[in-house]
Formats: sequence, C-alpha cells, structure tokens
Amino acid sequence: MQESPSTDELLINVTPMEVRVALVENGVVQEFYLERIARRGLVGNIYQGRVVRVLPGMQAAFLDIGLSRTAFIHASDLLWAGKFHEAESRSHPPVQELLHEGQILTVQVIKDMIGSKGARLSAEVSLAARYLVFMPYATTSGVSQRIEDELERQRLRTLLQTLQDQDATLAGHFIVRTAAEGIADIEELQRDVLFLRKLWEQVSALSQRTSHPACIYEDLPLTSRAVRDMDSDRVARIRVDSRETYAKLQSFMTTFVPSALTKLEHYPGERPIFELYDVEDDLQKALQRKVQLKSGGYLIIDQTEAMTTIDVNTGSYVGHRSLEDTVFKTNLEATHVIARQLRLRNLGGIIIIDFIDMQEDSHRTHVLRTLERMLERDHAKTKITQVSELGLVEMTRKRNRESLEHILCENCPTCEGRGSVKSAETVCNEIFREILREARAYDAAGGFMVIASQRVIDRLLDEESAAVADLESFIGKPIRFQVEAMYAQEQYDLVLV
Repeated sequence: MQESPSTDELLINVTPMEVRVALVENGVVQEFYLERIARRGLVGNIYQGRVVRVLPGMQAAFLDIGLSRTAFIHASDLLWAGKFHEAESRSHPPVQELLHEGQILTVQVIKDMIGSKGARLSAEVSLAARYLVFMPYATTSGVSQRIEDELERQRLRTLLQTLQDQDATLAGHFIVRTAAEGIADIEELQRDVLFLRKLWEQVSALSQRTSHPACIYEDLPLTSRAVRDMDSDRVARIRVDSRETYAKLQSFMTTFVPSALTKLEHYPGERPIFELYDVEDDLQKALQRKVQLKSGGYLIIDQTEAMTTIDVNTGSYVGHRSLEDTVFKTNLEATHVIARQLRLRNLGGIIIIDFIDMQEDSHRTHVLRTLERMLERDHAKTKITQVSELGLVEMTRKRNRESLEHILCENCPTCEGRGSVKSAETVCNEIFREILREARAYDAAGGFMVIASQRVIDRLLDEESAAVADLESFIGKPIRFQVEAMYAQEQYDLVLV
C-alpha cells in the first residue's frame, strides 16, 4: 500500500520579544511552544547547585542553583552506588546519607518552575542530540520504548553496540531516540556520539571549576530544539518568518539535521504566518473552557492545581438512530478532540475524562482503544491507568513545562482565580451589615457615603431602595451613594460623612 504524502508543517514565528512554534498536522494545529526572550524555560539546563536544606521526612532536598527560588530534588533522582543495578533500582538510601547542607552538586532541570513551585532537579544528567541521548552516569544503553518494531530495535541496538565497542574506555551510555527509527545509519549515530562526548567534556570541566550556584550549560533555543525533536518523515515543511533565524537554523541543521535542510523555508509574506494557518484563532479557543464538537456536542475542560477534568456532553447533537448510538458517536468524536487539546494546551499530571455513559461493553472498549490510538502521536508520555467504578477514564500525561493557560494567562484580579464573583445582591447585603456595624460603633452625624461599582449602586437605588429606606429609618442617619467606575463588583468603601 502506498504511503500518504507528508502533510505536517512546523511553523516558527519570531519577534524581538518571543519565539513561537506550532506543529500543524493536516491543516490543524496540534502542538504549540512559546519561549519569551526575557524568560526562557529551564528544562535541560545544567547547574552547579548548593544544598540549602535536607528534608528526611520527604526524602528530598532544596538546592540553591542561582535562581529566584530554590529548586527541589528527590532522593530517587540522586546518584548512589549500585543505583543502576536492577536489584536496587526501586530503593535508595535515606536522603540524609546522600546529601548534607552546603554540599555542591551538579544537577539538571527536569521540570520548569510552575506557579509557586521551584524547578524539579535530577542528578542523572543527560544530553540530547538528533538521534541519541547521552547519559554519563548510566551503565547500560538502550532504545526508546516508543520504537515498537523489534527488527528496527535490534538494528539500532547493533549499530549502537558497534560504536561503543570502538571506544569502550569512555564512561557513559546512550539511548536511541524515536527520531532514529527507520532513518539513522551508523555515520549519523557516530556524528551524534562525537558531538555529545565533546559537549559532556566541556560541561564536566566547567563543573569542576565552578564552586558556587550557577548555570554551567544552557539548552538549545526553542527554534533549534523544535527542529531537532519535532522533525519527522511526516513533516513536509519547516517555515520560519525571520531571515536571521532562518540563517541560524540553516547552520544548525547542516551540522545536526542535514537530512531536513530541504524542508527549511523562509516565509517572507506580509501576512503573519500564524494568521495564514489560523493558529491565532486556535490559540484563543484553547484558552476557553468550552470546546465545541462538530456534531454539536461539546467538552468542558477545567484545569486545577491537582488535576484536569474533561466532561463530554452531547449538547445539541440528537443523532438519527438511538440514544446509545448518539452517545457512542459523541464519545468517539471526543477522543480525537481530547487528544488534540491535551497536546495543544500541554495539559499534564492527572487527567480525568468523564465520557457520556455507554451501555454496551463493545462501545466502551472501542472508545478507550480509540483514545489510546489518538495519544500515540503525543510527544509527551501518556498512560491510561484504568476506568473507575463511576465510568471515569483516569490517565496521566507527563508534565515538564507549564500549560498554555499558565504561560499566556494570570489569575483574574477581580475573582482571584475563583472563576466567579459575588453577585450584586450579595454585595448589597454586605454593605447593609457594614453600615449597621459602623452605626453602632461611631456617631456619624452626617450619615454614610457608600462608594461602589455601577452595578451595585444601581441595585441599591432600584431593587434595594425599600431596604435602604428602612435602614436609614432604623439608624436615624442618611445614606448617600457614589459610583466608582474603577471598582470591581466586590469592592466597596463606607465613608463616615
């Protein structure tokens, strides 16, 4: 059977303030990455850190790595004798035996600072090239689990073993990345080996010379990482709208990804490249709670600190046969949209999906298998753990950077992230109680002035006018009102006149 032609495109938008990358599959945005020039991500950076606090109860420690917040490392991410032996891989010595305050440690960031949490660290340093990941402290090499074809796994293992036999005196081992599947030959792997060895020598030498918290290796910029990690046979074009970045990528790709050079294009058009592909519209939609399905159904996506919940609803879709058929088709369509939204929004951690209840076991199984299949192309590691007794699909998705919402948004200053504000009626009643308290505590000869938002004042003068009159009579003082346009609905002040 003839393979379908490559249709995916990698779009790179560069401005003086930020770099944005979008992966477009079959004309639809699937993944989005953002790097602000003034605040680059930390994942992949290597630091010389100083232990500032050891936490035996948590089997962890905090390290100063020269950033605004201390970073966190768990004992399971430290190095110790025998760690990589299978018999000991699931246990570790107490953290107080491995670390002490003031100790200097070479560590790598594996999770960015998210919210109030500091960066997550690991002492198991790794360096990535196009086809290989170098792990200087590992004792075995391997092939990515995402490469499932056993013949291809064996081919890559043989190539890697050949290269390591040629230089068996050097420490460290390699993992073959998914990008090597069906492509990499021994010359390309050897190029990666030489590059990674040289890079590690530089990092190791700098580590030995540095005795204070500092960054000793900074990962590649987003543009280079995107080309290195996201290019595949499915990607037909890599389009960049900056001539300077285009030239830099040409140089980078000539050395590390020469096979993809023919895909690289400079986009000189006057119309912004993201608008050309409707990326901007998709990003705006990805910030909304409600996601519309083509059938008329919809999803409600709620992101919280602990987990993300996704609720599937039939909406206006009524189908043409039976209720079970309508529910099944809605759930089936939802699996495609959910897989895309997880990637586009970069939702991580625990994810709970509430599909519409299905009566037939075959339908439930089909929906679950479809979801698993749709998640196969996700660059982040995902795992569907089980279907709960309540019919909820529980899954996890590896999170190593902030979600789209956390990158682009901040908590609403009015509701402070609650997602709702007190009603005008509730605020009016609070004002009445405050007036009663103040009238008992102070002798306001001239009465009171209420300063509040337009909507609250309107309600006080209309629906609550009778209550205001009764209150004035009760306290024996006049009450006046003043609108403050800058006040949020919950804000008000009570002034003694």
